[in-house]
Amino acid sequence: MKVLDFPLVKITIAFILGVIASYYSHFSVSKLMIPLSLSLILFCFSYFWNLKHNKKYIIFGVSVYIFSFVIGAVTLLSHTEKLQKNNYTHCKSAFEKPQSITIILREKLKSNDYSDRYVGHIKSISNKIYSGKIIINIQKDSTENRLIIGNTIKVQTALQANKSNKNPNQFDYGRYLADKQIYAQIYCQKKEILVSKTITKDIWYYCAKLHSRIVLNLEKAKFNKAEMSVALALILGQQQEISQDIIQDYQYSGATHILSVSGLHVGFIMLFITFILKPIPNTKKGSFIKLTSILVSLAGFAIISGLSPSVLRSVVMFSFVAIANHLRRTGNIYHTLLVSILLILLFEPYFLFDVGFQLSYLALFFILWLQPLLKNIYKPKNKLMVYIWEALTVSFAAQIGTLPLCLYYFHQFPGLFFVTNIIILPVLSFIMIAGIVVMIIAIFTSPPYFVTIIFEKSIYLLNLMIHAVASIDSFVIRDISFNSYYLFTFYLFIIYVILWLKKPDYTKLVLVFSSTILIQLAFILTKFRTESEKELIVYHEKNNTLISERIGKNTVLFTRDTTFEKNKNSRSVNMYLVGNSIALTKTEKIKNLLYFKDTKILIIDSTGILPSNAAPDILILTQSPKINLDRVLKNIRPKLIIADGSNSNTIQKSWKNSCLKKNIPFHPTNEKGYYKL
Repeated sequence: MKVLDFPLVKITIAFILGVIASYYSHFSVSKLMIPLSLSLILFCFSYFWNLKHNKKYIIFGVSVYIFSFVIGAVTLLSHTEKLQKNNYTHCKSAFEKPQSITIILREKLKSNDYSDRYVGHIKSISNKIYSGKIIINIQKDSTENRLIIGNTIKVQTALQANKSNKNPNQFDYGRYLADKQIYAQIYCQKKEILVSKTITKDIWYYCAKLHSRIVLNLEKAKFNKAEMSVALALILGQQQEISQDIIQDYQYSGATHILSVSGLHVGFIMLFITFILKPIPNTKKGSFIKLTSILVSLAGFAIISGLSPSVLRSVVMFSFVAIANHLRRTGNIYHTLLVSILLILLFEPYFLFDVGFQLSYLALFFILWLQPLLKNIYKPKNKLMVYIWEALTVSFAAQIGTLPLCLYYFHQFPGLFFVTNIIILPVLSFIMIAGIVVMIIAIFTSPPYFVTIIFEKSIYLLNLMIHAVASIDSFVIRDISFNSYYLFTFYLFIIYVILWLKKPDYTKLVLVFSSTILIQLAFILTKFRTESEKELIVYHEKNNTLISERIGKNTVLFTRDTTFEKNKNSRSVNMYLVGNSIALTKTEKIKNLLYFKDTKILIIDSTGILPSNAAPDILILTQSPKINLDRVLKNIRPKLIIADGSNSNTIQKSWKNSCLKKNIPFHPTNEKGYYKL
């Protein structure tokens, strides 16, 4: 049976399209009630009409897909917490001035140089019941941090709303948090926090306690700290203590996926449990015992790892695979994946916009679909060559399937990914098995010294191999411009090529050539768009002023420091260049007057010099100039004032008040991000 002939495929696709439409179109609940009611009536009518006439009518299929689409849209809205009446986003006063906020700590995040960070759930604001997730940033000091998951804390502070990306094509951290239903953060000091004696002992508390116990027992066993941080990431998905240098090595070698617990790790665990249970006969009772053991083991792993979203979705995915194997339905593995996708998105529709979710399912799909085709190209007889060839084909299938998406999100490609996967898989297999054993022992007691040493040295060897591959810097291709046009056309090309290779015919060959033409059109359209655009950008850069003027592909950067290479490699400028498929033409010393199209732009820096007879359309303030803005505005009265990131926050508050008096728009880049003209 063809995959697309299975009704669940079309239902799942319709549901996903509904989720996407709701996400980008921002439907309201009230607007969706009428379509929901009408689609339900149409579905019921067509269903009973089919039953009455004992015949399949096309209207029934159409009604099912329309109903699935609307259900997808409604599901997303029902999981959008800010739409709930008691969500803290509706308490406007909490964002304007300090309030007494009560929060339960739920998750420990990776700390930075300045703060310990947690995810918490708000219980109340000024004794009024509110709810919602929030990030708590607690300033570090010389005293020990004694907070644990489950603590209820009270702090007098104001909520800080998530801010959008400050510079063009920058990672939008505010949107990333919003997709996790986190809409604000708070910043406080330890001395400002009141900790309740009552601890909320829910599943998050017990997961954190179990994790703390494992870490404590590993420390007692004299486990090296650097290797232990990698072990916790590999086995439990806990990356809080792992160093940035190690993360960078894994990124450059193309092995980042092994630090985030996902399908690879859960698959290892499932294979390991299946191997242990091999002696049990495949009778009806024996198969049920095997299935129960696998499901319990996977659920236990999810709990030990702290119930992170990546682990939960992988556990759900492989639980369905285990159930399909038990029911002897391995031939419909694609349908099993679809059921797991649909179930996950019904409970967490925002997972669809999570990069990890997209990459996990794409990698698994292409391994199942493409790897058998690649495997049949060459059939080695030597066992070692069989292993190497299978590792290569699995790696290539996953890489081909995820490559366009990786280029779209990360704009870089690790050229030695296949070398990395061949050399790390044997070590990783051993580490996963040894790690599971060590972690289980560490739940109850400190692991034996010889077991700890073997596990520690295997991780040391893994890090050494990863570092060796990552150090060959020339094979890491960075700053690859890859937009949404390329993303869709390249996926069309990959899909049609695989379909043609599996069963060549004339129609499929035409589709391959058509997709090739679409790729060329995507390049032409991108080139045309780039060369026809003209824009001026005022960047948000602390302690510096950066203004770029682009006419087509020619980009001039105005700055105080005119060192070409330094500005070219500036993160803010580089992301803009990569995102627009352009290169920096030249840098120039910043001037007091700029002209862009018919717009006159005046720049006042720390010198505070105001040219005579200046009548600008836009006034840009940089380097905290000591000027009386009220007097300046009285003399020149611009249409807009921009304050970049080089100005102090205190002086910007004064400028904002001055602009309000004169009714002139004020654009501070530290609040609103970059300005584009």
